[in-house]
Amino acid sequence: YIDICRLAASWRKKMATRKILLKGEKALNSHCRPVTEFNDRLHTLLDDMKETLYKAQGYGLAAPQVGILKRVAVIDVGEGYIELINPEILDPEGEQRDVEGCLSCPDVWGYVKRPYSCTLRAQDRNGEYYEMKLEGLFCRCACHETDHLDGKLFVDLVDEFVKPEE
Repeated sequence: YIDICRLAASWRKKMATRKILLKGEKALNSHCRPVTEFNDRLHTLLDDMKETLYKAQGYGLAAPQVGILKRVAVIDVGEGYIELINPEILDPEGEQRDVEGCLSCPDVWGYVKRPYSCTLRAQDRNGEYYEMKLEGLFCRCACHETDHLDGKLFVDLVDEFVKPEE
C-alpha cells in the first residue's frame, strides 16, 4: 500500500518555475514552430509558464523566453488568465502608444506603437480554436507575446526609451 501511494504521488503533475532567458540569448531571436501535438508535455509547459509568469509578476510570457521554440504564450493582464497556442493577430485597428517592458529585458522600458484593438485567434491546450476581441492593454500584450514567437523583442520596436523612474 505504501509503495502504491508513493508511485501515485510521483505521477501527480508538479508545476515548476522556469528560467527566463535574457536579451542576447539566441532563442529570443528565433522564429517558433507551430504546435501540432496537444499532449501532457504541452500541458506541463503551459502550467510551468503560468507559474513562472505569476512568480515574475509579468503580464505575459512566451515559450521562447523559457527556451522552447514553440508558438505558445500565456497572458494575464488582470482580465483573466489565457493560454495562446498558435496565436494570430487579426483585424488590427486604431493605434496606441505606451510604455512597454519585458521579462527578458529587465530594467528596460520604452514607448511602442501597437494597435488599439484586434481579434486574437488561437488554440487552447486541447487544440480547440477560439477567437477573442481584445482592446487596450490586453491587445498590446497579445501583440507583444506574438512578436516573441516571431523572434522579435519590443526593444526593436521602441521609438523612445525611458528610465524606470520616469
